[in-house]
Amino acid sequence: LFTYFSVYLSLCLYPYLQAELGLNEHHQNEVINYMRFARFKRGLCLKTVDSCFQDLKDSRLVEETFTVDEVVDMLDGLRTVVHSEVESELINTTYTNVLLLWQLFSQAEKWYLKLQTDVSELENRELLEQVAEFEKSEFTSSNKKPSADLIKPKLAPLNEGGSELLNKTVACLQEENEKLKTRLKTIETQATAALDEKSKLEKSLKDLQMIQGDQKINANQDITELENKVAALKCHFEKTLNDSTANQKFLEENLVTTKHDLLKVQDQLSTAEKELEKKFQQTAAYRNMKEILTKKNEQIKDLRKKLSK
Repeated sequence: LFTYFSVYLSLCLYPYLQAELGLNEHHQNEVINYMRFARFKRGLCLKTVDSCFQDLKDSRLVEETFTVDEVVDMLDGLRTVVHSEVESELINTTYTNVLLLWQLFSQAEKWYLKLQTDVSELENRELLEQVAEFEKSEFTSSNKKPSADLIKPKLAPLNEGGSELLNKTVACLQEENEKLKTRLKTIETQATAALDEKSKLEKSLKDLQMIQGDQKINANQDITELENKVAALKCHFEKTLNDSTANQKFLEENLVTTKHDLLKVQDQLSTAEKELEKKFQQTAAYRNMKEILTKKNEQIKDLRKKLSK
């Protein structure tokens, strides 16, 4: 029963749907290795119990008849010995399972993982019978050949390379986040300057309307054109600010997610680089639009000069 409990515990900890037990090949081999160890310990325990009965036969059953008191005394003594042996084996099995959990949890914590077990399912008869069938198929079939992975005496140790790589990745993402925050502030400054420029242009256009007189229709057309361009510029910067804010939140969430899934870090970095490239291209569009507005200002100044003459 303790063997089946340990195997089912492995099922709870590694839910990858492959092979007979729902584990991938490597984890299934680890389960088989543990079951082999448990079968060996179980065999030793049974031999110990058998030896207790054999000792009783050899030491006490030397006469042909016994009284009731003698039989009760022999059975009490046998019960004490068997109880002690079984209790010792059960305690040892419990400690062995705790050590197994300790190994699994230690490896998981090195990768910032939190494993969970469902203790309420440890007496699920259907699952225990499934484990029993698996043991039967693995250890009683004459066609089964031992795998090379079963020879390993313990879990392979984890070096510090993985943790170091994770720390470097987190630091890199934090640095990238700081760059994006700085970039966001720059864009906000540019947007404020653009809004100020818009206000100046609107004021200039209003002054020009008062001076033009007969050219009022043409001036209205210029005003409409400039207002449309300024509105487009405003929408452009608002979109840029929204994209920058959304990208910042995405990177902050990415910092937390990286602790649980290191394999996605490279893809996320690639996505962040593409987003930065997109923003750079959008900034170039802003510069082009500003040049257009500058040219319009020059045209307005020329019109003023002509009107003054």
